[in-house]
Amino acid sequence: MTTWNWSLLRAGLMRLDGGGMFGVVPKSLWSKLIEPDEKNRIALQTNCLLLECDGRRVLVETGCGDKWTDKERDIYGLERRCVIDALAEVHVEPASIDRVILTHLHFDHAGGLTRLEGEHAVPCFQNADVVVQQREWDDANANRSTMTGTYLPTHLDPIADQLHLVDGAVDVEPGIRVLPDPGHTWGQQAVLIDTVDGTLCFPGDLMPTVHHLGAAWSCGYDMEPYQSKLTKTSFFERACDERWLLVLDHEPGKAVHRLVHNDRGWYALADTDSG
Repeated sequence: MTTWNWSLLRAGLMRLDGGGMFGVVPKSLWSKLIEPDEKNRIALQTNCLLLECDGRRVLVETGCGDKWTDKERDIYGLERRCVIDALAEVHVEPASIDRVILTHLHFDHAGGLTRLEGEHAVPCFQNADVVVQQREWDDANANRSTMTGTYLPTHLDPIADQLHLVDGAVDVEPGIRVLPDPGHTWGQQAVLIDTVDGTLCFPGDLMPTVHHLGAAWSCGYDMEPYQSKLTKTSFFERACDERWLLVLDHEPGKAVHRLVHNDRGWYALADTDSG
């Protein structure tokens, strides 16, 4: 069996509205767990994964990138840091990335695909193909979203020739497979990786932080909140039974967790040595 070495990359902090991040859960509840700032925003990280095996390098997610104006940085509380900085800290050149896998194409996941060269956006990972679900690509180009400014041409158009579009659950490398987990978007996918630690899973915005464990604790940005709840229930059952390590894409604290059954018929987070 092929097993991958993995590293957690922190591609930069951002801030989004707490109400948007917790949807139907009232502020009186979520604010007990995480304190918003004066603009009602909560701190989020853009976590990515670097996978390495037999000379191949795979990047999971790319964060927000660095193509933002000062005004946009202020709106989203964007740290002046991107995935290229995180890769440099582990001495990895962007040109050495063979494949990029994205859970979905919102700006905080796909923004790091490109960078500005003069006034034009160009690919950051010129030697990589980009794996995304066909449905997600179609929806992104049609701008089918609850948010009008999250599928951005400057992130997507320059990498159109690098696309590796998939449909459903697919092995994209030996030891790496993608699995649809719809709800946040129709075309969102989780990434499952065989590692020496067992199965490592990056579920995207199905569970963005440790505070999104509850069945109804989902983003107000979800395309289908009820589908998110159904996906979360079935997904957590498998993650718990198969002892997956979950990497949470927006958790600013400890980002790697396992799930265990609790005494109330749901799930809880177990301590791990990673993340």
